[in-house]
Amino acid sequence: MNFGEAETLAERAVAVSLMPEDVPSPCTSVCRMDRLSGFCEGCLRTIPEIAGWSKMEDEARRGVWRAIELRARAGIWRIPEPSGDNDA
Repeated sequence: MNFGEAETLAERAVAVSLMPEDVPSPCTSVCRMDRLSGFCEGCLRTIPEIAGWSKMEDEARRGVWRAIELRARAGIWRIPEPSGDNDA
């Protein structure tokens, strides 16, 4: 995921929060878990959020979308850049 994709996902999350019902899945068919963040690289959900999605009510799904928005805007999905401290 890059900054543009994260911003698009955050904007989609805001739009979904306004839907009265039938909250869509955030899945983007990029189903890889980042080992450092614990988030899916495509939708920024956790494994429990992905596994529980089909059983959630719309309000809980909106909560997951809100978490996705916050994660996307905070940039916590990014892999930290190497600091170069190991070059000594």
